[in-house]
Amino acid sequence: MITIENADKALKDYYLDAVTAQLNDGVSPFFSAIEKSAVNVYGKDVKMAVIRGTSGNILAGAEDGNLPDPYKNRYLSVVMPLKNMYGTIEISDKALRASRESSGAFVNLVNAEMEGLIASAKQNFQRMLFGDGSGKICKVLDSVSTTVFHVDSVKDYYVGMLVDIVPKVAGTGDSYGVYITAIDKENSTVTFATAISDTISNSYMYPHGSKDNELCGLGAIFDSPTLYGYKKTDEPYFAPYIKDAEGALTEEMLTDMLDYVEESCNSKINMIICSYKTRKKIAALIANDRRVVNSTDVRTGFGTVAVNDVPVYADKYCPDDRILFLNTDDFSLNQLCDWEWLEDESGKILKQVAGKAAYTATLVKYAELICKKPCGQAMLKNV
Repeated sequence: MITIENADKALKDYYLDAVTAQLNDGVSPFFSAIEKSAVNVYGKDVKMAVIRGTSGNILAGAEDGNLPDPYKNRYLSVVMPLKNMYGTIEISDKALRASRESSGAFVNLVNAEMEGLIASAKQNFQRMLFGDGSGKICKVLDSVSTTVFHVDSVKDYYVGMLVDIVPKVAGTGDSYGVYITAIDKENSTVTFATAISDTISNSYMYPHGSKDNELCGLGAIFDSPTLYGYKKTDEPYFAPYIKDAEGALTEEMLTDMLDYVEESCNSKINMIICSYKTRKKIAALIANDRRVVNSTDVRTGFGTVAVNDVPVYADKYCPDDRILFLNTDDFSLNQLCDWEWLEDESGKILKQVAGKAAYTATLVKYAELICKKPCGQAMLKNV
């Protein structure tokens, strides 16, 4: 017989490992390639000392000459708070009671909840890897009606997503916690489930409750004027190399980017990321030389094409106007723990929702993405 107690035990002993494996597999090529570690986590923060410049001092000298003075490494301290990520499933008491006499029915019930949780978690985690930490997913331009609005991008969200539109001027609050019911990519409009009376033109949309709470992703490295508390103009170590293609992408530009980063930044690019649209441009550029290789990278498990043996991956959350050149060895997802169930004082996972005949269970992960050598990364923009 299925009870709350053995349902709780099943989530802890069986589903956690399965869900964690799925959440860590197949998120994106970039996520698959980077290190995941708890080494640099101290309390609620990630603390990492990065070396600016060359480490060590090796010189040639005379047999009886003085030994070289030790090279004084210039260390820069990176301290970032861990970001909090949550995923919640809900099972009604009625559904739980209906499956009480059938373990198979219970498994089907929980599997359905888990599939939705995993799909949502993967999409949001993949999106955050390209964000700047703000959670911003688009700008609302103007209204078509009280439920339909023009936006500047229809790329980073999906139907059924719960979002906040933060108005420029504080309103009634009916633009917080609204569901997206339709997305019209051709006309760049979004439809919400409920009417919005707040003036939200020229406001920004965020996943519900996520404003300024997301991972410090690639957007922060390439688009933000500051990184890890440092101004890039004051500390060039935190400024990646950026070149403007001016809308005229060539094969030579691609190889020049690889060469420049290796020669000038002492960094070896091992991954190129762009949108699907841009990857087609790259494939077309190098097709005449028959150097397009359609294969699956063993390291990441994703299909690729290659430029000078560097794999080119398409990611749906990478903007169409750019190509990112990354050394994934410089990145790490610093995490306090992998995905775990949130437990109460008695160790219970399933908890009754206050005032409802339903139970919830919440997965948690505390992590932050850090690049230890931002100046070793590059971007070709306006491609």
